[in-house]
Amino acid sequence: MIDWFTQFRTFVQKTTGVVVHEGQEYLVESRLAPILRTFGFASTADLIKQVLRRQDPQLIALVADAMMTSETFFFRDRQPFELFRTVMLPRLVEAKRDKRRIRIWSAACATGQEPYSLAMVLDEEARRLAGWQIEIVATDLSGSALETARAGLYNQFEVQRGLPISLLLRYFHRDNEKWRVVEHIRSRVRFQQLNLLHSFNQLDTFDIIFCRNVLMYFSPETRRSVMARMAQTLEPGGMLMLGATEFLPGGEHLFQPLPEHPSLLLKRPVALDADLKRTVLA
Repeated sequence: MIDWFTQFRTFVQKTTGVVVHEGQEYLVESRLAPILRTFGFASTADLIKQVLRRQDPQLIALVADAMMTSETFFFRDRQPFELFRTVMLPRLVEAKRDKRRIRIWSAACATGQEPYSLAMVLDEEARRLAGWQIEIVATDLSGSALETARAGLYNQFEVQRGLPISLLLRYFHRDNEKWRVVEHIRSRVRFQQLNLLHSFNQLDTFDIIFCRNVLMYFSPETRRSVMARMAQTLEPGGMLMLGATEFLPGGEHLFQPLPEHPSLLLKRPVALDADLKRTVLA
């Protein structure tokens, strides 16, 4: 085992939550290669040694960004957005008709395609939601991904992935060789930098959380902690949408899967047990 690789695995997990497995030296070297060239390091080991000294916050941020998987596209997997339209929104409209306020969190939003997809669904449902106050908060650890998300500017390949042509023409306009999300959709999303390993208290509470294809990269202990803190962040009757291939990672006491849609979890109306309370407070 290469010593720098062992130390770097620990650094990545403590910094981002992402688990780098043994034997993935090739993955680390390929993802760090652009930084290696930009800064002129002689080897990956030299770059990592500099990162581990923790003297250069910019370099640390770039390396953390490089080690995160930011695969995303508009209306990814399609079904979660249909469930948002046909199951999640109707449940909340019925349950919250007195307050008429819904808050949605897109966690680990990468370059913004997920929250903008949610905003497009809300715009299409505007008549049903007339008079409602609906807020979308989108967070990610990567500063560079959030810059792209806030700009709402995507190339031809990015808008072709999952986005129907009718929605492209309705919600985007040409900006030189790219496509920009129209202002009234961009204004519906508030982007904020957040590390899922840290407290969510500054976000307030939500009715819906989308956290898809993220927890699979974490250790069981980290998944359990994130799930517990998300349960605490959800309002009573709140819902958590996971990725299609994800599972309940230690959150069985907090969430109940919708039988016909196991990736959609309903917050259980029970208090946290003592063990999970300790996890939340850790």
